[in-house]
Amino acid sequence: MMSASKLLVVGEMNEASRHDAWQSGGNYDNYMGRWSRRIAPRFVEWIEPAPRGDWLDVGCGTGELSNAIVAHCDPKSLIGIDPSDGFLSKARDKVRDDRVDFVAGQAEKLPFPSESFDVVVSGLMVNFVSDRLLAVSEMRRVARRGATVAFYVWDYPGGGVEFMRAFWAAAVDLDPTARDFGEDKRFPYCTRDGLAALAENAGLAGIDVTAIEAQTLFRDFDDFWRPFTLGTGPAPGYCASLSPGAREQLRSRLRTVLPYDRDGSIPLKVRAWGVRGRAP
Repeated sequence: MMSASKLLVVGEMNEASRHDAWQSGGNYDNYMGRWSRRIAPRFVEWIEPAPRGDWLDVGCGTGELSNAIVAHCDPKSLIGIDPSDGFLSKARDKVRDDRVDFVAGQAEKLPFPSESFDVVVSGLMVNFVSDRLLAVSEMRRVARRGATVAFYVWDYPGGGVEFMRAFWAAAVDLDPTARDFGEDKRFPYCTRDGLAALAENAGLAGIDVTAIEAQTLFRDFDDFWRPFTLGTGPAPGYCASLSPGAREQLRSRLRTVLPYDRDGSIPLKVRAWGVRGRAP
């Protein structure tokens, strides 16, 4: 039987994650995929993979990382795995290559034999699974000896996703309870030290962590605001849960606090932590 303290923790996690709607691949691309697209090529370049390897992309989502692998790494084969049918459908449309296959499955229970892949990677996944240590341990298990195991996540605690930080700051100003749903509070381990410890505890060797940054230029306020209305991800899910009046208050608050260039565009940045190690 689960202890009372464990039940409390699970209840808090369920409440905090109740806005995490991860089904629509198109909505995710509009919200986060277009920025992951800028990080993914820099990530695969940083891990320095050998060509013609067998790759696994865990939590492949809409296929941004898989697409970068095909474009830059000349894989012998690539399997992308994700639990969302909507995301997998988007990935299959995006990455059309005979070497690539996308399958449904869970990161915490990868349906592959041990020591099956030369490179095992993941982008923006480990903070959204029920057991991140088990997920990274599974990535290590299916990697061949000496194989690269690597992943990246946004620097939530350090405010590395500036458009998200602006959204939650405005939301908290209007609704203090919104603080509980922000990624910085929910994922406090997404730091250099926290992620290095996760990789070490999962059994990886030769661990390295680096910051990977990119620009996020929004054409205008509508380009900034619209993805938050689509309901895919924690912040859009929270936005969709608001009454029309509260949503309009949040929209108006954001419009007044964002930085604008002379042409009306909104220049911001994103920063991810890249983590790499090897299977011993």
